[in-house]
Amino acid sequence: MPLSSIDRYLHQPPPANLQGWAHGCLEFLYFGIKEARACLFAGLFFASVLLVPKSGWLGIARYDLLLLIAIAIQLGMLWSKLETLDELKAVALFHVAGFALEVFKVSGSIQSWAYPDAAYTKFWGVPLFSGFMYASVGSYIIQAWRLFDLRIRHHPSYWMATLIALLIYVNFFSHHYIGDYRWYLAACALGLYARATVQFRTWHTTRSMPLFLAFILIGFFIWLAENMGTFFGIWRYPNQIGAWSAVHVSKWSSWSLLVIMSFTIIANLKHIKQDIHIPD
Repeated sequence: MPLSSIDRYLHQPPPANLQGWAHGCLEFLYFGIKEARACLFAGLFFASVLLVPKSGWLGIARYDLLLLIAIAIQLGMLWSKLETLDELKAVALFHVAGFALEVFKVSGSIQSWAYPDAAYTKFWGVPLFSGFMYASVGSYIIQAWRLFDLRIRHHPSYWMATLIALLIYVNFFSHHYIGDYRWYLAACALGLYARATVQFRTWHTTRSMPLFLAFILIGFFIWLAENMGTFFGIWRYPNQIGAWSAVHVSKWSSWSLLVIMSFTIIANLKHIKQDIHIPD
């Protein structure tokens, strides 16, 4: 069964006369299936991170092979109409923004982390596949929006949301020179999104949760994925060179802020704006 048919089934599930715990269990099952489906790009990509040997395969270096796999997954999603061309443009913007950030972070004067392996597709110390790690966040949000029939209530005005997203991105660079204003920006974002809620449908029941809580939860799972990436030596922080150790929990806040930036880009897509309510 093609994925497009599965998506239609998930979006319009058959009715069922269930009540109590049976209904709750089925709701939870549908939630898990939809989450797994929304993570298709990220899941396949990070599965590749786990499966591709450090030495590469068939004479192709690991980083080069991961780039080829990421491109194949992205083209496959476009070919199968799981993503539209406009959505692909938004995902590409994540890739560019993420790659620019990576180049800055691994530069000689900063050296926040490093990519130890050699590769043909490695520029300024950063392999090109790294941008897809950021793009996977955007892909997840796009897929979840469709599968969960998301609606946003009390979203802040677009100019304010865009401004805080830009300031978050700039802080990733500027904190090395003028101090880290992450928590000030987080407080501003919390105030901005305090009333915002996300409505989502798992099976037949529409539920809601604070949008800011969704940012935090997504950031947590990205932090877990980052621990997995460093464990398998895809990249390393300075404190992981001798022996692996867990990524500091403070990175969770950084990823949550990056999710806000990613969400803001997605929210500007034409077909998604119609599902966003901005109070007068």
